[in-house]
Amino acid sequence: MSSNSFGKLLTVTTFGESHGPAIGCVVDGCPPGLELSADEFRQDLDRRATGKSRYTSQRREADDIEILSGVYEGKTTGTPIALLIRNTDARSKDYAEVAQTFRPAHADYTYWQKYGIRDPRGGGRSSARETTMRVAAGVIAKKWLAQRYGVVVRGYLSQIGEVKPRAFDWSAVEENVFFWPDAAMVTELEKYMDALRKSGDSVGARVTVVADGVPPGWGEPIYGKLDQDIASALMSINAVKGVEIGDGFAAVAQRGSEHRDEITPQGFLSNHAGGILGGISSGQQVVASMALKPTSSILIPGKSVNLAGEPIDVRTIGRHDPCVGIRATPIGEAMIALVLMDHALRHRAQCGDVGEIKPRIPGSVEV
Repeated sequence: MSSNSFGKLLTVTTFGESHGPAIGCVVDGCPPGLELSADEFRQDLDRRATGKSRYTSQRREADDIEILSGVYEGKTTGTPIALLIRNTDARSKDYAEVAQTFRPAHADYTYWQKYGIRDPRGGGRSSARETTMRVAAGVIAKKWLAQRYGVVVRGYLSQIGEVKPRAFDWSAVEENVFFWPDAAMVTELEKYMDALRKSGDSVGARVTVVADGVPPGWGEPIYGKLDQDIASALMSINAVKGVEIGDGFAAVAQRGSEHRDEITPQGFLSNHAGGILGGISSGQQVVASMALKPTSSILIPGKSVNLAGEPIDVRTIGRHDPCVGIRATPIGEAMIALVLMDHALRHRAQCGDVGEIKPRIPGSVEV
């Protein structure tokens, strides 16, 4: 299996399966001198983790990070940083029946057609368990971006099923298990999810990620567009079926006079473009959203076939998320942070001598 790496100057390679002995990643290209310890990974790994509430899978992994290389006396050395997490709560027996059939809307059938063999335990390589290592790698990128450029990457759940926030407050996002920006709606969401769990069904979600402090000039005009790489990174996350930059598909119904982000000496008057123009950052907030499908691992029977091609009803048992979007916020943050750090290094390599160009328009419009 190829294509397990992404990035150019900052590259991340992940490995491991959902029910294997461990999962891991190698982060190559991180500059030397960044202070880094295993404790710094805990917060974001806990934010992504299962088993933290009744609204996610009840698999309870320790997610203890091991730094195997690339760090000496508490600082990065500029060599590859190898990170490892042991799987401690896999329950493979739940997938005995799945091994003989194909779950509808899952990767079972396509893996079988591509490789002629698959690991059915938790979905193997196609499991969202792999995203744990992306979040771990993202911790490095977030810290470097914040220290070097003052860039802050944060996200929130902007829609679950048909429900959208009625108000917005960043301070509310980390105070509830949904990463929801409207504290007054949390009880309503709990009732919504309880009803969904009892029905045995699942639902999709939308996650929005915002990067503040991104300077103008990152990205390329053609094949290395910043928004192109962000879209690719978010689209690589399990269950993501759509990505929007800025207004995204809403731009279809807009007029040019409405969509264009007019400029004054005091700053941009809007940010419909999501902080990226012609593939290059404008200095405004970089805003991207991803749509996640409802998981196919549900208790409601669905039609499929077994390995012999015979018709069968599939009902997935085990520990699964009724909405995978609930845990996707830190994953989206990590992927955008990794893309931004890669582009920061690429910009510094080619255009580091250019310096600040005048005029420099403030990115005054904020989410």
